[in-house]
Amino acid sequence: MNPGFWNGKRVLVTGHTGFKGGWMVAWLRHLGAEVAGLALPPSTTPNLFDLAQTAQDIASVFADIRDPAAVKAVFDRFQPEIVFHMAAQAIVRASYDDPVGTYATNVMGTVHVFEAVRTSGVRVVVNVTSDKCYDNKEWVWGYRETDPLGGKDPYSSSKACAELVTAAYRSSFFSGSRRIGFASARAGNVIGGGDWAQDRLIPDVIAAIRNGQPVPVRNPDAVRPWQHVLEPLSGYILLAEHLWRDPAAFSSEWNFGPDADSVRTVRWLVDRLALLWSVPPQQMPQPGEHPHEARLLSLDSSKARAHLGWAPRWGLDRAASAVVEWYKAFEQGAAVKPVMVDQIDAFMNTRRD
Repeated sequence: MNPGFWNGKRVLVTGHTGFKGGWMVAWLRHLGAEVAGLALPPSTTPNLFDLAQTAQDIASVFADIRDPAAVKAVFDRFQPEIVFHMAAQAIVRASYDDPVGTYATNVMGTVHVFEAVRTSGVRVVVNVTSDKCYDNKEWVWGYRETDPLGGKDPYSSSKACAELVTAAYRSSFFSGSRRIGFASARAGNVIGGGDWAQDRLIPDVIAAIRNGQPVPVRNPDAVRPWQHVLEPLSGYILLAEHLWRDPAAFSSEWNFGPDADSVRTVRWLVDRLALLWSVPPQQMPQPGEHPHEARLLSLDSSKARAHLGWAPRWGLDRAASAVVEWYKAFEQGAAVKPVMVDQIDAFMNTRRD
């Protein structure tokens, strides 16, 4: 990563009011980029957008990517050079409740962003999808970028569709006389401070620990490729730099997943967070019927290692420690923006594995 590259670059982040988007904005601003954000208003209280005072640092627009005119207006006003498309309906269980809204946001919303790119001067697009885009056979080995796409639930399917849209737009509009850097990035199961989304593990764990209650867990033996949120974000940033320099060589699909020793069960991570908080680990089955969720999923990031020079920096123990550090600071009333900047600096100064 070249921090100097970002100084003064005009960058648009869709989904900037969300958890990953909020961390991305904080990092880009720390690198000196001029940032604009396009997203719906925050959906929870508390939320990272307000706590990190994001609106003070960027040109923030509340709008729906399902509205093509609103999307185009942001592009016309800000004239971004680089776009990180992160806006999405990102919860698997919510996609069962509102499949139409999930597809409208994750598929047609992506189309609207790409259409705005077509009529603008954008040079680089990184479309952030998900590790759930693969046709998951629950293999013990990680999925590669060449493996088939699929999805047994509306969310996963919608992310596979977004990948197909990305490939179609790249080959149809951005690989000929107007070649730009146009790639998709796949990661998942990120953890970090500032996540309060419904039906996500970390908010449930932190809430239970703070209230002195057992943690409700749906699938304690499910295995996931856990990683701190800064890990995939570092990959997206590094990918964008490469796309700027050589769009032909890097315009493709990229996985950003952790090392094998960070692929752990839900039960392991819950117990580890409790111990780091200095409370006895307690779990209980979450009552009620639950829709299908995969029990095993991991990514093979060999391509990013070989061609981008990307590699994970923090193991799962360090990532879990950063999560607890962030939420303890929040509970003690500390300003969260300095905590985020300190963690970003610590991450950047950590030697890669």
